[in-house]
Amino acid sequence: MADPVITDVEAERWEALRRRDPAADGRFVYAVRSTGVYCRPSCAARPARPENVAFYATNAEAERAGFRPCKRCRPDGPSQGDRRAEAVAAACRLIEEAEEAPQLDELAAAAGMSPHHFHRIFKQVTGVTPRAYVQAQRAARVADALQQAGSVTEAIYEAGYGSSGRFYETAGARLGMTPTNYRRGGAGETIRFAVGACSLGSILVAVTERGVCAILLGDDPDLLLRDLQDRFPRAELIGGDPDFEATVAQVVGFVETPGTGLALPLDIGGTAFQQRVWQALRAIPAGRTASYAEIATAIGEPAAVRAVARACGANPLAVAIPCHRVVRSDGGLSGYRWGVERKRDLLDRERKEATR
Repeated sequence: MADPVITDVEAERWEALRRRDPAADGRFVYAVRSTGVYCRPSCAARPARPENVAFYATNAEAERAGFRPCKRCRPDGPSQGDRRAEAVAAACRLIEEAEEAPQLDELAAAAGMSPHHFHRIFKQVTGVTPRAYVQAQRAARVADALQQAGSVTEAIYEAGYGSSGRFYETAGARLGMTPTNYRRGGAGETIRFAVGACSLGSILVAVTERGVCAILLGDDPDLLLRDLQDRFPRAELIGGDPDFEATVAQVVGFVETPGTGLALPLDIGGTAFQQRVWQALRAIPAGRTASYAEIATAIGEPAAVRAVARACGANPLAVAIPCHRVVRSDGGLSGYRWGVERKRDLLDRERKEATR
């Protein structure tokens, strides 16, 4: 008797089952005739004999065939990835809402994990360590408090820092300038800028001593300058600097061929949440897109789709932080701060470059 023919789909499923591949969860389930249960491909149960295994595309198909869900991998519940994302999102909320920064042990206990395991999962989901996330939250609180508190020192202590020295160590990276200058609307900060032209219209490029702090696109150069002035109303803005032309040319060249990357440091401000979103955007390869929902899941906040959209809209670094690569769940182009036509143009360029 000839051996049964194994299709390509079955071969892929057997390979996923052999690896216990979590990426295959949700694509199919396998049932074991000898136990009467069906499982996720990633289930840690002892491997079944091949002759006892049957594959089904959905849970419903397996249940119609008389199988019940495995109590170990729970294929009828959230996937491991979803459970981890939910646990990390809860930890992020705990950090954001706590009066004092929670310790790693507290966060791990709330998530039902060991500290080492929680630390690894948190970084895997958010891209930063719990400690870095706590620091970013504190810095964001300082940024908010600086607008209202009686002094810089008061704002720092209200944000939960035990000493001002610990905050000043990273203040420049978090705020884009010193706390005092931030509080004063950029007073004492020197920002060089220039307005030029590119194939997408007018472009404004601005830099601090730390890096590029703004790349703005539009139709009206005056509106772009007004946007920069609104961001740093008391900073010293220096235009018409001949030595700055090479930097502007480099940025314009990057905008014309966005898939090549920008070899200049960026001075990224924003809140802790915005920084997480912008970091996720920079992880999208040129020529590819992601939905707002996918970005929300990537940062461990699957319910924060609208907040992700707002963070994209607040992005001051056009193309360098590629919010143009974010689309609706159906693949359609949604709003873009600098115009949907520019978004379409940038995506078309990147796709063409990616296929060369």
